Amino acid sequence: MYPRFFRAVVALVAISGNMDAQTQRRKMTLVAGGSLDRGKCTIEVVVDGAAEVEIRGDTANLRNLSGAPPRWRRFECTGALPGNPGDFRFAGVDGRGHQQLVRDPRYGGSAIVRIDDSGGGSEGYTFDIMWGNAAPPLQGSGDDRGTDRKGDRGPDDRGPGSDRGGEGFYHDRAEAFRGDAWRAHLFARIQEDLDHVQRTTFPFGSDQHRIRRVRQELNQLQGLLARGLCDRRELDDVVRALKNVIDDNRLAPRDREVLNDDLSRLHDFREHPRDYGVH
Repeated sequence: MYPRFFRAVVALVAISGNMDAQTQRRKMTLVAGGSLDRGKCTIEVVVDGAAEVEIRGDTANLRNLSGAPPRWRRFECTGALPGNPGDFRFAGVDGRGHQQLVRDPRYGGSAIVRIDDSGGGSEGYTFDIMWGNAAPPLQGSGDDRGTDRKGDRGPDDRGPGSDRGGEGFYHDRAEAFRGDAWRAHLFARIQEDLDHVQRTTFPFGSDQHRIRRVRQELNQLQGLLARGLCDRRELDDVVRALKNVIDDNRLAPRDREVLNDDLSRLHDFREHPRDYGVH
């Protein structure tokens, strides 16, 4: 009996040790450049296979999914990632394979980025996450800020599909597209439009899923463009995902116009990439 029990304990310890070896935890290194309402983290890891990076607060876990164990290079932040950040963005910076945001930390939770490296040998991967500290409004949260005594919504408390408020966004967007300078920042502009639409969308369900899908495809495309690569298939995936949001999401009329305008500009980019500085 005792030898059998002893072997079971040894096996359990070995399994636990192997699980620990598959996950490497790291605390952030604080760097300058943040503010009370904005923040950024730069993460650099080495991957040979597949791995996930999970960021929560000032801590990140690097998990091995397949292949050789991944390694940390750096985890630098201007501050801790809030629990429910507003205006969250992910951007792949460097690496030959695919980097994809698979969990958005808005509305609570952690940020998770998956990295797939299909080349031979290990490769360094760098990505940024950026955020604003203001949490997006939750419908039915019981928060009555922005309402008057009659219980009506204030001008800035917009529900899904509502076309009230937000005049500053539409004005700023119109100004941003004056002239031709916007061509160099098209994808950043589309990300900002998606931020606006996502803040006015119910936090759960298929509408959010379709928006997250556009973001994932757009992040992959931006990562390729940052390395000097223009993949027509990736661009088509972005166009298709954005079209699904326009066709199927519950959107305010003006927001649907905004996304249709973004879609038109993506079509123009596809037909005339040189006009956007892509060769």
